[in-house]
This record gives sequence, C-alpha cells and structure tokens, in this order.
Amino acid sequence: MAERPAAEITVPSKDPKEKKKEEDKKLDTKANGAKDEEEELSEEDAQLKSELEMLIERLKELNTDLYRPALETLRTLIRTSTSSMTSVPKPLKFLRPHYPGLQELFETWPVSENKSLFADILSVLAMTYSDTEPRGTLRYRLLSASLLPPTSKISEPGSWGHEYVRHLAAELGEEYTIRQEGEEAVPLPPPEADSDAPKSKPAAVPGTIEDLHNLGLECATFFLGHNAEPDAVDLFVELEIVDRIASLVDANTFGRVCAYMDRCVTLLPPPDDVTFLRTIHKIYLQFSKFPEALGVAIRLNDAALIRQDFNASGNPVMKKQLAFLLARAQIPIEWLKASASEDADAEDEFPEDILDCLSNTQLSRHFKEFGKEVGVADPKSLEDVYKSHLETTRSGLSANVDSARANLAGTFVNAFVNAGFGNDKLMVEAEEGNSWVYKNKDHGMMSAAASLGLGLLWDTDVGLSHIDRYTYSPEEWIKAGAFFATGLLNAGVRTEADAALALLAEHVENQSVPLKTAAIMGLGVAYAGSHREDLLALLLPAVADDGVSMEIAALSALALGFVFVGSGNGEITSTILQTLMERDDKALDEKWGRFMALGLALLYVGLQDASDATLETLKAIQHPISRQAQILVEVCSFVATGNVLRVQRLLHLCGEHLDALKEKEQAESAEGKKDEHKDEKKEDKKPDDTFQSFAVLGIAMIAMGEDIGAEMSMRQFNHLMHYGDPIIRKSVPLALGLISASNPQLPVLDTLSKYSHDHDLAVALNAIFAMGLVGAGTNNARLAQMLRQLAGYYYKEPDCLFMVRIAQGLVHMGKGTIGINPFFSDRNIMSRPAIAGLLATIMAFTDAKAFVLDKYHWMLYFLVTAMYPRFLITLDEDLESKPVTVRVGQAVDVVGQAGKPRTISGFQTHQTPVRLGTTERAELATEEFIPYAHVLEGFVILQKNPGWEKEDTMQM
Repeated sequence: MAERPAAEITVPSKDPKEKKKEEDKKLDTKANGAKDEEEELSEEDAQLKSELEMLIERLKELNTDLYRPALETLRTLIRTSTSSMTSVPKPLKFLRPHYPGLQELFETWPVSENKSLFADILSVLAMTYSDTEPRGTLRYRLLSASLLPPTSKISEPGSWGHEYVRHLAAELGEEYTIRQEGEEAVPLPPPEADSDAPKSKPAAVPGTIEDLHNLGLECATFFLGHNAEPDAVDLFVELEIVDRIASLVDANTFGRVCAYMDRCVTLLPPPDDVTFLRTIHKIYLQFSKFPEALGVAIRLNDAALIRQDFNASGNPVMKKQLAFLLARAQIPIEWLKASASEDADAEDEFPEDILDCLSNTQLSRHFKEFGKEVGVADPKSLEDVYKSHLETTRSGLSANVDSARANLAGTFVNAFVNAGFGNDKLMVEAEEGNSWVYKNKDHGMMSAAASLGLGLLWDTDVGLSHIDRYTYSPEEWIKAGAFFATGLLNAGVRTEADAALALLAEHVENQSVPLKTAAIMGLGVAYAGSHREDLLALLLPAVADDGVSMEIAALSALALGFVFVGSGNGEITSTILQTLMERDDKALDEKWGRFMALGLALLYVGLQDASDATLETLKAIQHPISRQAQILVEVCSFVATGNVLRVQRLLHLCGEHLDALKEKEQAESAEGKKDEHKDEKKEDKKPDDTFQSFAVLGIAMIAMGEDIGAEMSMRQFNHLMHYGDPIIRKSVPLALGLISASNPQLPVLDTLSKYSHDHDLAVALNAIFAMGLVGAGTNNARLAQMLRQLAGYYYKEPDCLFMVRIAQGLVHMGKGTIGINPFFSDRNIMSRPAIAGLLATIMAFTDAKAFVLDKYHWMLYFLVTAMYPRFLITLDEDLESKPVTVRVGQAVDVVGQAGKPRTISGFQTHQTPVRLGTTERAELATEEFIPYAHVLEGFVILQKNPGWEKEDTMQM
C-alpha cells in the first residue's frame, strides 16, 4: 500500500513579529477606544449616550435651577431602560466611567432635596462599582434618606427594580455583620491593578442599626410581593430579626415563607432553630392554621404552646383532628388540662369523643378494618414468612429439628408479623394446653408469653382476658411474660381503667427477679412518654436503693427514661446521677451500666442545651461509665438536629482509640513490666471502648433528622468500617439501621448485605438485625430474598440464623402495615417514645452476646413503642370511615420552587384506607372534600366542600 503524502510544516525558532504588532494595535485602539465604540453603537444608543453626557454637564454648571430637571431626567432614563435579563442596562453602562467624577461632585453640593435625589441615583450607579467600592449602594441609599427633610419620603427601593433590591439586601447583610463582628468578618475586595491606593478602604456607611433594620424591612416587603420569599427570609436571618417577618406576610405568602423557614431549621445552629420554629408557629396561628401550628408546638416540646393551640380552635371537629395529631405524638393528656387552680372546670372540658381521639382508643378497631381492606387480615404462619422451600440450604440437615432456638425465633417472628391483628394461630387462637409457650424452655417461655401482648397490640379490651390466664401459671417465666405482655398491650394507648398500672404496680416489689423486671419494663413500655407522676414514686426507689442488683436499678432507670422521655425531670436526673456516683466500680462495670446511662439520656431527648448541667456533673464521676453517659446524654439532647459540630466531636471520639493503644504499646516496650501491664490493659480496654460504640450510634442519632446529613453520615460510616476498631465496626451496621428505619433505600441495603457476610460474626449479626430495622414493615421483596440467602449461608451458625429469622419477622411486621420510623407528619415531627424504643433495642445489640443472645431476648419487644401503622384513613365528621380516592406517590421537596409544582411524583390512585411508605405522600384526587389535617397521614377528618356540587351540575 502506497504511503500517504505527509505535509511538512516548518516551525520557526522565534514567534512571527506580525502578531505582536496586531496586538499592540488592539491595545492602542482600546486606549483611545472611544472612536471605535462610537462607530459600533447604534443610532439610538449614541443618542442616549450623548443625552446622558449632556445631563452630567448640566450638573457641573453653576446654575442650580438646572439640577432638578437634569436629575429627574437621569432617574427616568435609568428606570425605563429595559434590556435583556443577562446584560447590563445601557444607561448604567454609559454612566460607569463618569461615576468617580460624579462622586466628587456630590461631595461639593450643599445639603438639599436635590442632593438627596443625586445620592439616590449614585446608589444605583454604585452597583457597577460593587467589586472595588463595597457597600456603595447601601451607603448612598442611607445618605439619600438622611439628606431628605422630615416631611418628604424617599422612593421605595423596589422602584429601581429587582436587581437593585437584591444588591441592596446583599450589602445590608455584609454591613450588619461588620457592625456586629468588626471589619475582619467580611473580606475586602481585591484592589484593581490600575486603581489608586486610597480607594481600598471603603467609606463608612452612615445610619444606625435601626436604619439598617428599617431598610431591610422595605427590601423584604418588596421580595414578599414578588415571589422571592426565600430572599426575604435570608435577609432577615442576616439582620437577626427573623421574628419580624410575621408582620409582613399575608394570606398569599405565609405558606411559602413557613415552608422555606421549616426547611432551614435543621441547617441552623441553636438557638436560631428554636427562634425559627417559634416564628413559624406565630405565623400559622395568625392565619388560623391550627394543625400546622400544633405540629410546630410538638416539635418545640412546649406544653404551654400545645395547650394554647389545642384550645385555640372553637370548632369541635378541628379539635378531634388536633387530638389525633397529639395522640400520634403521644403527648401527655395532662399537658392539655388547665393548671391545678382551675382543675374543677378542666375535667368537663374534654367530651367523650375527643378523649377517645386523644387516648388512641379506636386505633385497634381502625387498624383491623384497615387490614381487612388491604387484604391482610388472615394470620400468617411461620412458613409463609420463611418460605424455606426457596432457601438454598442442603435439605435433610436442618429438616424439622424442633430446637428451642428455632422455636424462640418463631416466637418473635409470629409476634411481629401478626402484631395488632389479634388472630395468630400460635398464641392467641391456640387451643388450651397446646399453646406455643410450652414449646420453649425457661426464659424462652417469658418471650413467648409476652408475644401475646404484641399479637393483641392496642386492643386493650379483648387483650387482657387472653393474657389473664397466663398470669396464674405456676411457671415463673410464663407469669413474667404475661406481665410484660400486659405492658406491651397498652403501648401508646391510654385507657380509663389504667389496667397496666393496676395489674403491675404490686409486682414491682416482687422478690422474684424475672417477675420484677417484667413488671418494671411493662410499666415503662405501657406509659412511654406519658410523664405520669405516680410512676415516679413507684420506680424511683429501686434506682436509688444500693441493696438491689444493678440489673433492677438499671431497668428501673430505663423504665423511668421511657415514661419521662424528653421531660428533663430533675428528680430522676439527680437520683440517677447520685446512684452513678455512689455505686462501687464493680457494679458500674456490669453490662447493665449502659441501660442506666440510657435511662438518664432519654430524659433529655430533644432538649438541646438543657442537658449542659447534667453533662458537667457526669464529668465528675471517676469511672468509664461517665464517658458513656456523657455521649448518650449529648446525642439524645441533639437527636435529629443535624448539628454538625456535635457530629464532628463524635467522629473525634471514634478515631481516638488507635493512637492511645499505640502509645500504650510504646510505653510497655519502654518499661520491662510487660505482664502487669497486660492485665491492666485487659481491665482498661473493656470499659474504655464501649463509649466509641455509642459515639457511632450518636452520629446516626444526630443526622437522622434530615436527608443531607443522613447521606453525609453514610460516607463517614464507610470510613469507620474500613479503619475502625472491632467495637466500632460492630456498631456501624446498627447506626445504619437507626438512620433509615423502615426506609429501605438500595445503597443502605447493599451496604448491609455486604456487612452481613463479614468475617467478624458480631458485625454480621448486627448487620442482619439492621437489615430487619431498615426493612421493618415494608415487605421489601429484595430484602426478603437477601435474608433467605443468608438463612442458607448461616445454616450452621445458630446465632446468625436466629437473627436472620428475627429480621425476616421485622421485614413483614404487621404483614407490611406497621412501620418503626420515628418521624411522622411528612417526616417533620419526631415521636420521642419511638426514639426511646429504637435506642433501647439497639443498646441491647451493642453487646448482643450478653443480652439478646443470652436470656434477655425480650428486649426486642422494646421496639413496640416505635411501632405504628403506616396508614391513611379518611373519616367523616362523626369519625366513621369515609372512603375517597387519593393519589399516593413519592414525596417531592418543592420548597422555594416557583409556581405550584406537584408535591408527589409517580403516583397511583387508590381508595382510602391506603398504606403509605416512609417516603410517600398522599393528596386527595378531587376537590370534593376538604381535609382538616395539613398532612394526609394517619387519621384525617374530611369536610364536604360546599362549592363542589355546583360545579358538578354545571358540567351536566
């Protein structure tokens, strides 16, 4: 094949001189560039330019009568110049070279109205010089206002257009920061190459802080009138006057302002976040949006506000809707009653129907009806859940071995899967003497009897009669299980009979340890979040008593933590702190110490800085448990706030141990006494690293409130998994389970699937449990498949297989109708009792060998306070079920978007009642009804739309 001819290119050693000449020419033309520009300008532009120059000449003449008309004309030309959005308006472009001259001229004028108008025009021109003379726009604006006589008023900033107001707002924020924190707070602009040196120091801006605030209010009013609500809020944040926005919003803008402020809350440091919430609350009340206002009050955990909002509405139907919201958040009913002095009238205040809503009494009935509607009312057997014919085990090895361990797993699976329906075959419907309880050994019997409470969940009437027969059993474990079942049954439901307290109170002092612990924890679970003072007197003595074992003391503290979650109760705090100080080291070294610390921490859930005094006191305790308690108290205080500084502190703690160990080893090699040190090290190490486990969980606790934080923490968990000590690696899967409970996203599932095959069985075990948490109540098919594979993989590892079974039970919890995500109402409000339940269960897994795999597997039932049906049930005004069509789809964040975008994507239309996933949202398909609630979730009362029928007949 012939070669292609190649062209030869000669490369000279020096650059050709021609180009240089051309460039020089270009520079020359730029220097005297007026001529070329004149030629480029169109006729109109040239005319405009000469007119502007003539007006400037007028201002330089001595005849003062010419000033006013010249300034007026300048103002009109600047205001009326419309140009495309992307280019600078022509008058500003032509006037820019004259700006320094005009500034000098301005200084020579005497004080007058003309000078004020001149300052106003300079303020607009200063926008073109904002890079070299910062805050010029603001300076001249304030000068213009100060030069006016008191009788006349300066023109609105909005009259110069949107860009001017935005510019002014940006400079306002800068100026305010400088006045509060000094010049260093705002970086100086870079000096231009050709500018003179003196210009670098910006001229002082006149006016007081109050003037800045007033100008800010004017700008914000303009923003609010022009669909720029986020800009208005941002400006007020910079000026630190967010509370003043309430007076500026109107019926059209308040919704968007509140939505934007709500989104900002998780990104703000304390105490700004609370200020924001209080402002949102004020705005909602201003426009009589009671459900929204009550939602904010619940987030603030402010008893006075909650009572005020609940009683603010005169409409009895609206009150019922608010009562449903309070019942979902498990707010103590006592908070809604007036103070003791007015107690006589307070009793009559709640009619029967509202009390029913507040106490969740109808929850069981509606849940069972919902089950029938969705077609899951029939009980599921264990085989329906395991689907072992699909597993990849070698058959014959594990065929029908009726082992105690497998039966125990079956107990939990049956309890979780058939929870709340009250018809499972193993326990509730079992024939006399053939109950599943007797297929378990010793402590297994306790969990089996307790599973009755889960099967009959929320059904207080029928439930007690079923449980009653086990309370007379001669077998101690069965009796204990029945006590615990009584507590589980009443979780989240209040009854007038107060059955749990009546039945369990006497056994708190029982001599037998199983009965005692069951009674204590039964009370804790039954009254979670109720802040009942009578339980305080019952349980507190056991915490303070040195004579009782650490187990009883710790569980009493935990039960009090459940009951008084988020209350910051001083009496309990001081008693637990006292106990931690007085107990000897041997007792504190026990595995139960962590639950006592957790009991203390739960008192501070969501209280932020209120825990400072407790943290200081804990520092005084000379035992490793003090460190664990500090971390727990801190993360509970800041749970779901997304507080970055706290997360960084926890990450420091996670990375700490490695260096300490290295130093120890160096010290040991230096000294010859290796043996002594080894013993010491063994003793030190155990208590020393538990705190790291809590620190890892703490990262998840703080980040779980908002999506961005949760995503960022995922990356940190990956790093910890790679480089962490065994204790940290063991805790990472639990943290993943906590951060996306009942929310099975693919990345999380894949990560956990990887960890579930880890060579360290403790990691694998926790990862399997976390898979159960992540998929709890979702029936996620992919996850069910993964668990079946794991059942085959671990067929020889009884512990892991036990865990796989439990995870399978969790995934199908309530046959796919019950979730454990602690956030509700569009994932805005956090349920404190749910946090307590999740945290207590996960705490038992920080040392699974000692608790769940030992004889304390009943701790899995702590999840019950977080279990709640994921449904939407629409009711009419008499609280009877009312089927309507709704659209259910993935929730979309539309905050700050223009217009009215869709809030859900990829929706399907269903008849209510419907099931809602964790990240799903519902909206009514037609406008025939108006909902009383602001979020369609849980129980929603509908009102007929009066304007609807007319439209219908019109179409005819």
